[in-house]
Amino acid sequence: MPASVRAGSLKDPEVAELFFKEDPEKLYSDLREIGHGSFGAVYFARDLRTNEVVAIKKMSYSGKQSNEKWQDIIKEVKFLQRIRHPNSIEYKGCYLREHTAWLVMEYCLGSASDLLEVHKKPLQELEIAAITHGALQGLAYLHSHNMIHRDVKAGNILLTEPGQVKLADFGSASIASPANSFVGTPYWMAPEVILAMDEGQYDGKVDVWSLGITCIELAERKPPLFNMNAMSALYHIAQNESPTLQSSEWTDYFRNFIDSCLQKIPQDRPHSDDMLGHAFLQRERPDSVLMDLIQRTKDAVRELDNLQYRKMKKILLQEDHKGQTTEVQDGDEVCELNSVGSNQSIPSMSISASSQSSSVNSLNEAAQDSRSELDLMEGDHTVMSNSSVIHLKPVGGVTREMQEHEQDSELREQMSGYKRMRRQHQKHLMALENKLKGEMDEHRLRLDKELENVHNQFNTPTIHTEAYTDHCCCFGMYENQSTPKKEKQEWLSKQKENIQHFQAEEEANLLRRQRQYLDLECRRFKRRILIARHNVEQDLAREELNKRQTQKDLEHAMLLRHHESMQELEFRHLATIQRARAELIRTQHQTELTNQLEYNKRRERELRRKHVMEVRQQPKSLKSKELQIKKQFQETCKTQTRQYKALRNHLLETTPKSEHKAVLKRLKEEQTRKLAILAEQYDHSINEMLSTQALRLDEAQEGECQVLRMQLQQELELLNAYQSKIKMQTDAQHDKERRELEQRVSLRRALLEQKVRLGH
Repeated sequence: MPASVRAGSLKDPEVAELFFKEDPEKLYSDLREIGHGSFGAVYFARDLRTNEVVAIKKMSYSGKQSNEKWQDIIKEVKFLQRIRHPNSIEYKGCYLREHTAWLVMEYCLGSASDLLEVHKKPLQELEIAAITHGALQGLAYLHSHNMIHRDVKAGNILLTEPGQVKLADFGSASIASPANSFVGTPYWMAPEVILAMDEGQYDGKVDVWSLGITCIELAERKPPLFNMNAMSALYHIAQNESPTLQSSEWTDYFRNFIDSCLQKIPQDRPHSDDMLGHAFLQRERPDSVLMDLIQRTKDAVRELDNLQYRKMKKILLQEDHKGQTTEVQDGDEVCELNSVGSNQSIPSMSISASSQSSSVNSLNEAAQDSRSELDLMEGDHTVMSNSSVIHLKPVGGVTREMQEHEQDSELREQMSGYKRMRRQHQKHLMALENKLKGEMDEHRLRLDKELENVHNQFNTPTIHTEAYTDHCCCFGMYENQSTPKKEKQEWLSKQKENIQHFQAEEEANLLRRQRQYLDLECRRFKRRILIARHNVEQDLAREELNKRQTQKDLEHAMLLRHHESMQELEFRHLATIQRARAELIRTQHQTELTNQLEYNKRRERELRRKHVMEVRQQPKSLKSKELQIKKQFQETCKTQTRQYKALRNHLLETTPKSEHKAVLKRLKEEQTRKLAILAEQYDHSINEMLSTQALRLDEAQEGECQVLRMQLQQELELLNAYQSKIKMQTDAQHDKERRELEQRVSLRRALLEQKVRLGH
């Protein structure tokens, strides 16, 4: 499908034929999510037309990279339409609704990895053989139709209620064989897939390798190298020897089967058809081995459910004892629930409509986020009862899935870096091969010329000089002698035969020396070629090491620069914060001091105003007191007048009448004198009162001024002391923050230097 076509477009008739036109929400009911992942979510559902339980995989093709998601959906639907086999998941149709594809498939109980999660221990050898046999039959069917699964693992091998084994999750599958895409889950990936990249190719034997890794997974609960980072695992798979079983409790049949599947060289690895006849799979085993395994798993799941129910009941009882209003069911109802739970059959352990595997996409599909590059286990697996969906998967498995799902982006970046390195390596390798090919052609031409020269030198028949001279001498002797003609002819023929024999020997010697010379030259040439190739490989290895060292040095230098810039930024940020804090405290203290001084001045002004008011009001007070003294003086005068009258009457009564005039005169003088004394006392009292009142007012006002000054001075001193304390605390806090920052920076620098040393 062209990339320019909009996602969800059905204008192409071939694409439109892949999807049903009906509304899926009207055809399926009781949808309950039982798994999810980066591709979407998997739901349990029931077909309203047939009342059949199915699994629906919802995949959205909206948002970012919608065209790539749409192409993946079309690819998977086309693949599912082409396969029909008892050991492959059954495809029931695909619908479109609101930018989401509803992929309807056969409902299965769960995957082989679910069995490991529930039982928390490896499977038995007979159980592994039964599961492997069914999966291998499905792979043989795919390989016979030139298709490759490319993501075989325990999470993608499903089990049905009758105990059938089903292959699932064909999102990473290839319709054509051989293929060259870098696709699969790292820990299960065959070496030729890792080394394939763009140039290499592989066939269905990669599924045989993945099946061998799956056998180890079922026997040891995890695949080999699972504790490593995915990138490190890829390098180990490509460079190290094939993995084997760690425990010695397994039979030789099982070990030999795994060794056959995990042959490092693809040519030595058997086909899936050949592996079906292996003794490990052909050994006699009960027909009910998978049914028994499924039943044991159901019992274990039911026990887990009962345990969770008891825990929840205990929590509810505890909450009830604390005074909450939560009501707990009666014991009879609990017994009834337990009996129902134990009697009802549990038809499902998990859903695996297309068991999710976060596969590593090919180079052309590296930007797609519809399928993750690392393996995420199957979404939440559940047990389906007649009335509810009970989640079975342990919390640890879900947590592990979430952690693996969170590592997708980091692993995708690592895989992109790995692919870039592979491309560079392939380019260097192609350049080196072209160079070596040119040198081989040049050496071949040079060798052909040398061989031609040697042939030209040795093709002319020659006779050893000394032997030829002897024959010639003998012939001359016979020529000089008078020998009969017959004897002469016999001698000549004999000599001719000797010469021919000698010539044949010489030719054989020449050929032998020629072969020796050619062998020697060939060995020298091969040696030169090997030395040249070895030198080239050493140069390439040295160059690669130098590049890696350069990259390491650049990385370390970048880390150091980052550390220094971060250190400078942190110190500058801290200094800015401390300056701002100090400026704020200084401004606050200045404001407080200004307010205090203004308050002091206001208090002094108020006191002066009060004193002025008292001074102004003082005459009224003096007048009232003067009136009071005057009133007292008047009362005293009246008293003295009454006393004088009483004394005058007494004296007049007691003295003769003739002396009355003198007595009256004397009494008058005495009264005048006393009134004068009383008037003097009155003036003295008024003056004393005025002076005392003024002095008292001045002293009171001066005292109040002194008290106010002392109070204001004390408040100012308290404010200064408080501000000094705040400043000292701020300085101490600044010093502490600076020391802590220096410690953090030095610790980070030490860790960085340690990392640099370890990197070197």
